[in-house]
Amino acid sequence: MNYFSSDFKLGILGGGQLGKMLLFDTRKFDIQTYVLDPSDEAPSKIACNKFFQGDLMDYETVYNFGKQVDVLTFEIELVNLEALTQLENEGLKIYPSPKTLKGIQNKGVQKEFYAKNNIPTAPFERFENLESLKSKINDLKLPFVWKCTEFGYDGNGVKIVRQASDLDTLPNVECIAETMVPFKNELAVIVVRNPSGEMKTYPVVEMEFHPEANQVEYVICPARIDDKVAEKARAIALQVSENFNHVGLLAVEMFQTQDDEILVNEVAPRPHNSGHYSIEASYTSQFENHLRAILDLPLGNTDSKVAGIMVNLVGAEGHSGNVVYENIETILGWNGVTPHIYGKKQTRPFRKMGHVTIVNEDMAEARRIAQKVKETIKVISA
Repeated sequence: MNYFSSDFKLGILGGGQLGKMLLFDTRKFDIQTYVLDPSDEAPSKIACNKFFQGDLMDYETVYNFGKQVDVLTFEIELVNLEALTQLENEGLKIYPSPKTLKGIQNKGVQKEFYAKNNIPTAPFERFENLESLKSKINDLKLPFVWKCTEFGYDGNGVKIVRQASDLDTLPNVECIAETMVPFKNELAVIVVRNPSGEMKTYPVVEMEFHPEANQVEYVICPARIDDKVAEKARAIALQVSENFNHVGLLAVEMFQTQDDEILVNEVAPRPHNSGHYSIEASYTSQFENHLRAILDLPLGNTDSKVAGIMVNLVGAEGHSGNVVYENIETILGWNGVTPHIYGKKQTRPFRKMGHVTIVNEDMAEARRIAQKVKETIKVISA
């Protein structure tokens, strides 16, 4: 099929910042794009050929959108699976497939998938709701990690339970209780795979988290870990991808334990925060490779040209309203520093508003500049 400067139409479910960054590459290749998002102010709206406002969980909305395109992908997992399944049954190419998405959308199902396929993961128990968890609290070893199985994101839907009373503020939804892993590092590996079966992994990245928001503050590539640990992480990521039989990008988040074992935490079947560094630091960005994969084109080189660190720009505490980026002119004067502003008009505490990539031949210097960027730029309200 001729994708370039043609009548071919790529549909994207979700129009947030991931979609916006993916659209940079569709524009580079002159591929027509249709985007569906519930918000009329979605970041992707300015970059696609046609924008449709609608509910991603509504069957008719998703089905009717899918009937207008030749290939369908998504930048958020919370979409109507029944509509996708029907569209696929009618012959539409959807990547990753509804079957893959079904195994990932619910974190309880996802964890059971790892156990069934001998993929190393932290021990867990799945509960129908919070009340059933409370009834078994005496059987669980404290502290543990509570996760809601659906609709959690960016630190929402995850809580460390240190005492029984910590459960009192949590919603009465399906959840899992996961053994706390005393880890050295939180790592991630992005796998890219096309329908023909060609697979590649990006280098292992290391993630530093904000202690309060449970949100990634820095992504460091390559991870500052032993080569043998990195090889093990990449091998496990490939195993996860093959077991899910996924097409497109799969971000595999992992723990490196104190004795250098690798445990899979969770996955995301789409471009991911842990791969944003690749826009500046890699030969082929994660977004271009997702596009290559879903169109069954040859995959691009996933190696890094240079060390890269990504700093998340999130809304400052105590600020809600029309966004202002303070001191952005200052960081633009520094070598190897590139800001990406997502286009969200309203800020609120810890909301992801953009990111900054720092590239440098020297990893220690890149990390120093990243810290300086974090301290300099502020995302506040007018």
